[in-house]
Amino acid sequence: MGALSPGHWAIVAVVLLVLFGSKKLPDAARGLGRSLRILKSEVGELQADEQPAELGDPDPVKRLSA
Repeated sequence: MGALSPGHWAIVAVVLLVLFGSKKLPDAARGLGRSLRILKSEVGELQADEQPAELGDPDPVKRLSA
């Protein structure tokens, strides 16, 4: 009777989250969204930087020796 089951711990965690974390949850979600947008744009820039090298002359040695 003294031990709590995992289900009880889950209920306690949800209650604590609602009571103490509800003010910070929207800010955390906003920060996560911003971080993901920055990451997505950086990955896009990296792919854009690599793309012209791939689409350019397929054999740059031929171009230099010609």
